[in-house]
Amino acid sequence: MAEGVKDCVCCSNDACRFGDSTVYQIYVKSFKDSNGDGIGDLAGIIEKLDYLAELGIDYLWLTPFFASPLHDNGYDVSDYKAVNPLFGSMDDFDRLVEGASARGMKIMLDMVFNHTSSEHTWFQRALAGDARYQDYYIFREGVRDEPPTNWKSKFGGSAWEYVSALGRWYLHLFDVTQPDLNWDNPAVRAQLADVVRYWRRKGVSGFRFDVVNLISKPRVFIDDLKGDGRSLYTDGPRIHEYLKELVATAGIGSMITVGEMSSTSLADCMRYTDPTRHELSMIFSFHHLKVDYKDGDKWSLMRPDILRFRELIRTWQLGLQSCGGWNALFLGNHDQPRPVSRFGDDKTYWDVSAKMLAIFMHLMRGTPYVYQGEEIGMGNPGFSSIEQYRDVESLNYYRILRHRGKSEQEALAVLAQRSRDNSRTPMQWQARTQAGFTDGTPWIETSRDAARANVANEIVDPNSIWSLYRHLIELRKQMPLIARGSIAFLEVISPKVIAYVRELDSKRLVVLSSFSNAVEAAVPAGEIAGMRLLASSYPTDPETDDGIVVLRPWEGAALIR
Repeated sequence: MAEGVKDCVCCSNDACRFGDSTVYQIYVKSFKDSNGDGIGDLAGIIEKLDYLAELGIDYLWLTPFFASPLHDNGYDVSDYKAVNPLFGSMDDFDRLVEGASARGMKIMLDMVFNHTSSEHTWFQRALAGDARYQDYYIFREGVRDEPPTNWKSKFGGSAWEYVSALGRWYLHLFDVTQPDLNWDNPAVRAQLADVVRYWRRKGVSGFRFDVVNLISKPRVFIDDLKGDGRSLYTDGPRIHEYLKELVATAGIGSMITVGEMSSTSLADCMRYTDPTRHELSMIFSFHHLKVDYKDGDKWSLMRPDILRFRELIRTWQLGLQSCGGWNALFLGNHDQPRPVSRFGDDKTYWDVSAKMLAIFMHLMRGTPYVYQGEEIGMGNPGFSSIEQYRDVESLNYYRILRHRGKSEQEALAVLAQRSRDNSRTPMQWQARTQAGFTDGTPWIETSRDAARANVANEIVDPNSIWSLYRHLIELRKQMPLIARGSIAFLEVISPKVIAYVRELDSKRLVVLSSFSNAVEAAVPAGEIAGMRLLASSYPTDPETDDGIVVLRPWEGAALIR
């Protein structure tokens, strides 16, 4: 029996306007190197536009390629209107926009507006004593060794840094080189809206806003007596006001806009995406990607809690549906481990589990996001030495884990599952040296699974992971049921199974997914009676036993009537 809202509220308004689209995230530094320096670039993306068009992609989300010292791989911007020479030139960007448009694709940029680089001109002027630019950031008076609050940086250590020359502290929720902007200052908001307008004029068609729900800080800064501070600054007091203002003044209300929401709440996300409020098209929330955090700690390992995962997926799907809001559908990105290594089985059932995860995510209500390499089943690289890592967060936490008493091997075992570098290894185009990513030495080592997971192998195989992704992306374009139908959830027999139903008019789609390497009882056979197979991680229909649908290891199946 299905549980959920049967009528999709959004179908009567514009919340579904991106329901038939698929977004492909490109981590520029690791996608394709065009000049042999070991670093991916804009020209490399241009080389692969035909590949992306063949996959069926609608939007290309580019991670930051702006001027930056790259302490945090570009999420520390020193000039929002300049291209980092490592990635090419503004002429390259213009050619990219033109080439994508010629193939029916649009460009979506990643805007980092919670903070800048400490090398940004604004911050340098603040450090030089310019009061106007000090008000662009969050400075507080104080004395050394007594930070204004006990808040912790998300990268480890205090969230405050003392500037001796000023006798003041500045807030950095992330790395010390990433000072937080003061959004309460109207001049800051005007500057950032101007940045968005600048890129609109350059032909950009959408924006992803990095950790945008952290931009509105509390009116009074106090200690967090129960945590690291996030409960005091997340989804802050003026966040909805600021988002509405940015969307209106930058003129992006009709564009695809997605907010990355850190430690957010469903109630706030219902407001962010309610189409009557004119804030954002959709949101990234991460609660479902914390189900393998032991005691809520990212750096403490456990197997994913599928029961908890199922409940979170259900709650967020139904919650946003109830208000006409919209989900971004994803299991991986540049900050997350590879899905097939995290939620699947990247050894015995590599291709089957990767296909199951694709079916599970792509047929839900929302807009799917494909992170580069996901479509070929790339897994975690399996690094075994700290020297192989480049990510600032990973290097910081390696030191923290060692300080906490972890052995070298124990600390490395944690990074092998949690590091952001797990998803940042070069895109695997071929099985040959450096996976076809570069003719030089890559900035980070290629993954160990390039021989099996690469584009050259999979694009010609009709039964490959890549071919299934292409099929699912095309189905979303062809079938209004997938693009804008309602969603409800079926009661299941096994705790390792998730089952949902999509409905529109007289059409009904049932999706069954097993997160197990054993045979699992799923639902009564009557739930799929008379239905035909639309997509599967196996070549044949699900099996039945004594009136019960049983799923094979890591089976994903979509059936339609």
